Amino acid sequence: MGRRNPSRRQSGKVELPSSQLRIIAGQWRGRKLEFIAEEGLRPTPDRVRETLFNWIQSAVPGAHCLDMFSGSGALGLEALSRDAESATFVDLNTVTSRKLRDNLQLLKCQNGEVIQADVLQWLENRPTDQSAQYDLVFMDPPFRKDLVRPCCALLESHNLLTDNALIYVETESELGPPEVPSHWTQLREKTAGQVSYRLYSRES
Repeated sequence: MGRRNPSRRQSGKVELPSSQLRIIAGQWRGRKLEFIAEEGLRPTPDRVRETLFNWIQSAVPGAHCLDMFSGSGALGLEALSRDAESATFVDLNTVTSRKLRDNLQLLKCQNGEVIQADVLQWLENRPTDQSAQYDLVFMDPPFRKDLVRPCCALLESHNLLTDNALIYVETESELGPPEVPSHWTQLREKTAGQVSYRLYSRES
């Protein structure tokens, strides 16, 4: 008799693989949260997150954050743990979005909002004169989709950034510097394996 498929529950439903995310610092320091290991999901590694938050530590408390292509929500959750005022998570995947809502509830977090939507469409649908503005933006799009340039343009055209907003952009290292608006100044840059990450400041 053959072995039962371990990826299925007795009900016959597929059991999706899960992995863990660890919050590095702040009020939830050391907390481990499960997320669904969907194909193509690349949570920002601990060492990259630690470097990023060392760069932006003074800007996080009180910040309104936007975590685009949020996936596991690693960046927005880390910001909320470090006293960001709010975080808006936007991701197309229904399963990962649902899990992120569950994790926010588990943390008893009231200032995180999860929006299950296509990021470009969501940006395009923001009213240019009434939308919330963000102090801190995390942009970690799927590789090889050419999403950084249109996202940056829409953030600007829909007036979604505060005057001196900080924008974190994560791309494949083979791509080279992404195309960003001319009044964004690059503050930091680093490469870790196949990933390059940069921090920009928007000059008013």
